[in-house]
Amino acid sequence: MKTRNYILLTLLAVTAASCSEEIPVVNLGIDDSYIIERMTKLPLQPALTGQSYCWRVDGEQVSTDRNYIFMAADEGTYQLSFEIIDPENPMQFDFTVRVVHEEVEFSPYISKVYEYCPAPGQFINTMPEYADGDTYADMVRKAEESISGTNDVLVSLGGFGGYITFGFDHTVMNTPGEKDFRIWGNSFYELGNTDSDTKGGSAEPGIVMVSLDTNCNGLPDDPWYELAGSEYHNPLTVHNYVITYHQPDPNREIVKDRTGALTDLYYIAWTDSEGQSGYMAKNKFHDQDYFPKWLDSSTLTFSGTCLPPNATDRSNGRGTNFFLAAYPYGYADNHPNDEADLCSFDIAWAVDAAGLPVALPGIDFVRVYTGVNQYCGWIGETSTEITRAADLHIQ
Repeated sequence: MKTRNYILLTLLAVTAASCSEEIPVVNLGIDDSYIIERMTKLPLQPALTGQSYCWRVDGEQVSTDRNYIFMAADEGTYQLSFEIIDPENPMQFDFTVRVVHEEVEFSPYISKVYEYCPAPGQFINTMPEYADGDTYADMVRKAEESISGTNDVLVSLGGFGGYITFGFDHTVMNTPGEKDFRIWGNSFYELGNTDSDTKGGSAEPGIVMVSLDTNCNGLPDDPWYELAGSEYHNPLTVHNYVITYHQPDPNREIVKDRTGALTDLYYIAWTDSEGQSGYMAKNKFHDQDYFPKWLDSSTLTFSGTCLPPNATDRSNGRGTNFFLAAYPYGYADNHPNDEADLCSFDIAWAVDAAGLPVALPGIDFVRVYTGVNQYCGWIGETSTEITRAADLHIQ
């Protein structure tokens, strides 16, 4: 008799739900309320599935994905709603998220360096300095010590493709209509050139990429997106460019240039995806090894977006006076640090591999790599250097 009554009650409940025009309000594996710190991710992963989904924050639709990461820059209580849109089992759940100020104040500056993978270059093994026996982990630590917090010690990325990956102690929010973070380098304008239509002097532009920690594991293993700077659509820009550097041949002939500034013209050979090849010469000003000494590899390969050369030889081919023009915007180490706006970046510039805009609510990781494959006589290779980065929304 009890079994029969249970079945009857169940059928009545199902009938009532199916006859109702209201979407049943149920718990979907989401709590009724949450408390999180500002600029901190709250991953929301409902247990049930349906035909489609809708997330709303304070009544505004914010996502149609099944899973959603909530973040907020401002403190307060937010009303969230999740709806499963399904002809047979529609469901809705309303809950609140209270965003509070962090217990320990977030820093606007870099808190961690995850990767330091420079290409060969005249400042490699010196910025930061390599010591006998140093491992990859040691060099990552040294790079972190150089540029984290308010430290201002140059880290060189070497020739094209060399990169560094860093992050903050919080998520940098994408604030509509505003630049979101800034990167310091060592670019400078030629004396008297500040009012010229073509600003520059020593600009060594680095491509900037960003990533959101969507799997919330604290590691930079999520999709990466390029911030499309002024030259992204330039027909001379090469996307999906690949270059391979080769360890110096110990049996090579050591050849100097006629001035004596270049002491080894055929020092490091390189080949690329465009069918080109060449050499990175060694100069008399930097006599250490240019190939990263902590790596046990005969080659180094990098890929990415290669910007058009920005150097002009003003010495009639003698290679003694180069002007490196600054691109209008969107690259690290491209304008002097006192040009704050031109050294700042908008997460809204992010594009995917096909060049389509990507709407990111914020980012956890930044990667900078040298964006030009270029050699300028005694000045050497064009190599991006950075000294610091900061979230512009935290003072």
